[in-house]
Amino acid sequence: MKLRFFTLIISILSLPLFAQIDYKELSSDILGETRQLKIQLPRNYEGNVDKTYPIIIVMDGDYLFEPVAGNVDYYSYWEEMPQVIVVGINQVDSRNDDTYYDEASNLPSDTGASFFEFIGLELMPYLDKNYRTSTFRIAVGHDLTANFMNYYLMKDPALFQGYISLSPDIAPQMEERLTARLGAIDQKLFYYLATGTEDIGALRNSIIQLDGQIKQVKNESLQYNFDNFEGATHYSLVGRAIPKALEQMFSVYRPISKTEYKERLLKSDAPYDYLIDKYTTVKDLFGLDDPIRINDYVATATALEKKADWTGLANLGQLARKQYPETMLGNYYLALSLEKAGEPKKAMRTYQNAYLLEEVSFLTKDLMLDRADKIKEDFGY
Repeated sequence: MKLRFFTLIISILSLPLFAQIDYKELSSDILGETRQLKIQLPRNYEGNVDKTYPIIIVMDGDYLFEPVAGNVDYYSYWEEMPQVIVVGINQVDSRNDDTYYDEASNLPSDTGASFFEFIGLELMPYLDKNYRTSTFRIAVGHDLTANFMNYYLMKDPALFQGYISLSPDIAPQMEERLTARLGAIDQKLFYYLATGTEDIGALRNSIIQLDGQIKQVKNESLQYNFDNFEGATHYSLVGRAIPKALEQMFSVYRPISKTEYKERLLKSDAPYDYLIDKYTTVKDLFGLDDPIRINDYVATATALEKKADWTGLANLGQLARKQYPETMLGNYYLALSLEKAGEPKKAMRTYQNAYLLEEVSFLTKDLMLDRADKIKEDFGY
């Protein structure tokens, strides 16, 4: 009995550590029926009451939701992408009707037009009302639904800012319409396209042709990526494409890596400005206003020290004081900038004040005292 009780307590305490899946039914006046939804909320969603999250809409949610949701949970756990809300739409009995387009205009018609309006006029408002959503939205689709989601690009502004197109079954005229729209759109857009060498022949040929056309598009607002997976079939390419798409789409979000540090941050004329620009871009693109990671403070400070940019280091310290006021991070960088700029007495006092704050990263109370004592010894204070 004690063992069972202990196991139950551990299970309850562990709940916030896992992503939460909600199963909902949304009654649609447009469709005249109820649609089943799977909604994965980020870990500790309930605890972060002031935080908003981007949304990923997964068509073919009956089979595509799980691989998308699993990759999202994994990548966001390691901060390779932000936490997002993943919504899967069950289309197991309706995908042909949902993706229907007129053979003359090659645009959504009848049941396809209704499903198009359902997402924009009912589903998205429902999610915005019931969940803490940000303005960044991604659509994911496979063959028929991958083609269908392109119609949302034709709206101005586009309903989604990110598109993960997995082996699309491209409608007539879509190639011309899509490339024209990608060339003209003036909002930041991410578009990912994938096929495999063992994909369905007719689909693969059209996809390769579409890739060639999109690569001719010149538009600074567009970030386009394409993969042709060796040995991948129409179905196995999905498992390889989803993590690749997420990695590429959210590359700017990731913590500063060794490569980014060497090739970008260290080569920047102003590392502090580089850091601010990185997080400003994240905010503008994804609607996220997260504090700068400790890892990125450390990387930027290292670059500033190598460049002897003591003004930049002081600015970094002031920012760290605001974002992490309980830790010694800001005081340490301020003290170091003062020490290097020739103000040892102020530096010594700032190190001493840091002793009273919380340790963080490599910064310890002993280190603060050692730095203060070294200045006292050198200058006889």
